[in-house]
Amino acid sequence: MELPWVALVLSLVSAVAYAAAAVVQERVAGRPISVLVWMPTWWAAIGLNGAGALLHVLALRYGPLSLVQPLGVLTLVLAVPLGAVVARRAVGRVEWHGMALTVFGLGGILALVSAAGDIGALGAGPLIGLLLVAGALLTALGGWSAVPGASGLWAAAAGGVAFGVSSALTQTVAVHVGEGGVAALLRPTVALAGVAIVALTSAGLVFAQRSYRDGLAAPLAVSTLANPVAAATIGLVLLGEQIAGGTVGAAVALVSAVGAGLGVGLLARSRSVETVAVPVDKAYAA
Repeated sequence: MELPWVALVLSLVSAVAYAAAAVVQERVAGRPISVLVWMPTWWAAIGLNGAGALLHVLALRYGPLSLVQPLGVLTLVLAVPLGAVVARRAVGRVEWHGMALTVFGLGGILALVSAAGDIGALGAGPLIGLLLVAGALLTALGGWSAVPGASGLWAAAAGGVAFGVSSALTQTVAVHVGEGGVAALLRPTVALAGVAIVALTSAGLVFAQRSYRDGLAAPLAVSTLANPVAAATIGLVLLGEQIAGGTVGAAVALVSAVGAGLGVGLLARSRSVETVAVPVDKAYAA
């Protein structure tokens, strides 16, 4: 049963949880994972991410994907001002412009793709192929992000792709469980998808954490863009979905993608996002 207002509220709270998690992760980004796992603050961020994911899934029970998915861009809109408040600074004009371009561009892409239909279930062959391609892509992006002096945007892209593929696999598991009940989890294909979801989500969290060493806005924009684009690509390539509107829709999607890319570029060039994080010594002195 669709209750759009419930879906709207759940989506907004989900975006708040994701935004707060991003701000917390960015504040402790100067520490390696081996140190972060012992910090309650970092686990609080993980909990916020989990709460955001749960609320997102619940929102889909009360409203259509075309309503819920585009609201995910609010994470960027909320996180950047929240991060500025925590860092006791003002959000720069370039950041506002970058956020606007990113949000409108991503919103245009999501509106067209979501109108084309929900993501269905992957079969065994496509699932294995997807995991091989995703593994190779994440290895490449992760390798580039680990090069000394490399931009954190490589890690942000890897995190977004990991979360996007995980979302598609979650949809696959949900479809199988919906058709066959909990017993469907014992099927090899569904079990493989479940294991992959855990692995990809964990990898996404690690990549996102690494990306925030360069600030908050630009990495979050890249991750927010890569996530639904990865999920939509899976639908278009593996599930036979089409962009709504045919040739015109494809052109609008292309323009939207360019706009989102320009927005990310503005955020990446903004001097104010290069030093959003509280200095490591101060962040851990509290």
